[in-house]
Amino acid sequence: MLGLSRQIVGTSLISLLCFTGVACLQFPRMQQQLSISKQTFSQQSLEREEKLEKSRLTFFKKIPAFGFNNVLANWVYLNFLQYFGDDEVRKKTGYELSPEYFEIILKHDPRFRLAYLSLSTSTSLYAGKPERAVSITERGLKSLNPWVPKDSYYIWRYKGIDELLFLNNSQAAKKSLQNAADWAKKHSDEESQISAMVSQNTANFLSQNPQSKYAQISAWAMVLQNGVDKETQKRAMIAIEALGGQIVQTPQGNQIKFPKQD
Repeated sequence: MLGLSRQIVGTSLISLLCFTGVACLQFPRMQQQLSISKQTFSQQSLEREEKLEKSRLTFFKKIPAFGFNNVLANWVYLNFLQYFGDDEVRKKTGYELSPEYFEIILKHDPRFRLAYLSLSTSTSLYAGKPERAVSITERGLKSLNPWVPKDSYYIWRYKGIDELLFLNNSQAAKKSLQNAADWAKKHSDEESQISAMVSQNTANFLSQNPQSKYAQISAWAMVLQNGVDKETQKRAMIAIEALGGQIVQTPQGNQIKFPKQD
């Protein structure tokens, strides 16, 4: 009887150990499956939110501003900053909606100069849609002149950079950069004069050589100078070095050393 009890207990222990072993082996797999399901659900949720945001932007493109154009432009720009700054979500869904924000922003406030810089960076560099950035900028420029808004010549420069670096259209870039120089020359302050010189030199490089490395390095240097985030600055540095340029750090800031030959 005692032997039978020991046999039953032994069998039970063996069964329990086997069950525990199987459970331990299966548990990591179950965790992995749950994690995958959670990630899939999260991705689906993000994609759904992206579609809703796109629909919302489409709606705002159509409605009138009722005289509150600047208010609407500023509000949409704040929404864009939140969208662009959410790095974790952007890694999963991308920057596809970037130009849609600026269709609204610059329609209602074409004099919003800083918005053009954000347009160029987010749409050309991140979303990979430089043609949209250039198209939106061209429409906005029709409402501008050398004096309005302040430092408006930079907008021509942003357009020229997009055309040169991302559309490989050196002729269009040369015209835009020449316009940037011409508008800047109408101002006597130091910043405008320096900007005029930089834009003029880059346009001259392109006149002499449409494939000019000097022009491309100059354009990337402008991107580096205007870099709105560290990732943009990093990309600019890599591009400058790939073209044979060197970035020299000085107390006054980064300086670019050009290669000996263009």
